[in-house]
Amino acid sequence: MLEKSKKLIIQHKLTSILIVIVLAGGGYFGYTKFFNADDATRYVSAEVKKGTLIVSISGSGQISAFNQIDIKPKASGDTAYVGVKNSQRIKAGALIAELDAADAQRAVRDAEANLLSAKLSLQKLKQPADALSILQARNSLAQAKESKKKAEDDLKKAFDDGSNTTANAFLDLPIIVTGLYDTLFSSATGPGGNNQWIDYYANAVQSYDEKASGYRNDAFEGYQKARREYDKNFADYKTTTRYSDTATIEGIINETYETTKTVAEAVKNSNNLIQFYKDKLTERNLKPVALADTHLGILNTYTGKTNAHLLNLLGIQNTIKNSRDTIVNSERSIAEKTESLAKLEAGADELDIQSAELTVKQRENALLDAKEKLADYFIRAPFDGVIAKLDVKKGDSVSVSTILATLITKQKIAEISLNEVDVVKIKVGQKATLTFDAVEGLSIAGKVAEIDAVGAVSQGVVTYTVKVALDTEDERVKTGMSVSAGIVTDVKPDILLVPNSAVKSQGSSQYVEVIEGEDLNLKNLPRRQNVETGVSNDEFIEIVSGLKQGDKVVARTIQPNATSAETQQQSGIRIPGLPGGGGRPR
Repeated sequence: MLEKSKKLIIQHKLTSILIVIVLAGGGYFGYTKFFNADDATRYVSAEVKKGTLIVSISGSGQISAFNQIDIKPKASGDTAYVGVKNSQRIKAGALIAELDAADAQRAVRDAEANLLSAKLSLQKLKQPADALSILQARNSLAQAKESKKKAEDDLKKAFDDGSNTTANAFLDLPIIVTGLYDTLFSSATGPGGNNQWIDYYANAVQSYDEKASGYRNDAFEGYQKARREYDKNFADYKTTTRYSDTATIEGIINETYETTKTVAEAVKNSNNLIQFYKDKLTERNLKPVALADTHLGILNTYTGKTNAHLLNLLGIQNTIKNSRDTIVNSERSIAEKTESLAKLEAGADELDIQSAELTVKQRENALLDAKEKLADYFIRAPFDGVIAKLDVKKGDSVSVSTILATLITKQKIAEISLNEVDVVKIKVGQKATLTFDAVEGLSIAGKVAEIDAVGAVSQGVVTYTVKVALDTEDERVKTGMSVSAGIVTDVKPDILLVPNSAVKSQGSSQYVEVIEGEDLNLKNLPRRQNVETGVSNDEFIEIVSGLKQGDKVVARTIQPNATSAETQQQSGIRIPGLPGGGGRPR
């Protein structure tokens, strides 16, 4: 194309060479070099053309994986299965390894059973009560009422029996108290004269054993206490009938029991005294008085009677207490069963349903937790990629800190370092062109994927990393390779363009030298024209105003006596396809 676009123009005292440069928009940018045969100033001209201006920022860096992660388990255990190999490509969700999950599986099974039980309970709660359940509840309430009625009847009978038992006791108590008095305090007719028998028995053996006085005192005091209680009890008994109120009847029963117990204790003390007397004489081969055995016989009879009355009175007291307890318990049971029947007939309570629903929810959450823990035993790939390194085999014991494998993405990314001046012009989504030192001639398009929010400072210089995602994959591009990137920051189509070298500055204004006519000679010099410029890149600059399409401007002035090589070097004009390339002076 370049060879075809060259034109040789011969004019009066001037020779011109037209060089055509392809613009981004597909057009051509023409340079014409004018020079005369004599030593004189020479000019390189350029035509104002419309085209597309591409502004880019260059940077260098290295290729890395788009994503890289060390795969670690979330549970501990023995490795039961390994499903990948080094350098293997896998899809997201692929099974990398499996741990022994027997315990976790049992936990899931138990959680499922608990959830099913909670759901069944809720379902049963929401259903109306069946006829059998209602009938059973009614029967249970009736039984509680019958139990109370029976207890009330037993209590009534206990009071009647208590009256009879008390009456029976008072048939014997007067005889026992009187007989006890006769035994202890009637005159003794045996040796010793007319002393009372209580003193006789004590005095007869006092010289043998001084304990005799103690037995005598116990017998005396026991009788006195028994007599006092008996007299009061008998007076109360005479004022009580079987038609008295239950409290009065219960009071006389309890009082008679205590009196009988005191009388029985007095009989025992008297028996102890006489038996002590008899034993001491027998020890000394002395013969006790014959009446001693008679007295002991009488006291034994009293002991049998008082014990029988005590047993009967105690039975009555227990019956009264048990009947009352049964009545109280029956009343509680009646209240409970009445409420239960009412609830059964009315259906489930809303709060009970809510509570059962909450239980179901808790069991569901427990099952989810158990399943999540079970899933932790199956280690899967989080994204598509390649197993870069595998560090586990079947049978290995691993923990949550163990690295099983390293997974990298197949897609590569270029990490480019830019200074703080350039990075502010970069935005996510901007297009870029990537070239590689290691792969000659390879150019891959890309797009800015990420920009560091915080820069890195090294020796006072701040740099930011810009990640550029590669649009296509090439097996020749490896992680760690050096890469150069040109990131397009602006594209302005259909604008007027001139080479950067054509625009000059004077103070705050900018101007170009416009060529008028077909050629340049000493009589037709370039005209200065003020212009307003816009964006630019390394080669071209936008003309906002001051020129129109087709105008010719001076791109470079070549002073006399400059060699051909110097001319090409100083011109600063980029000529595609020619050795040296040209480009904007750096």
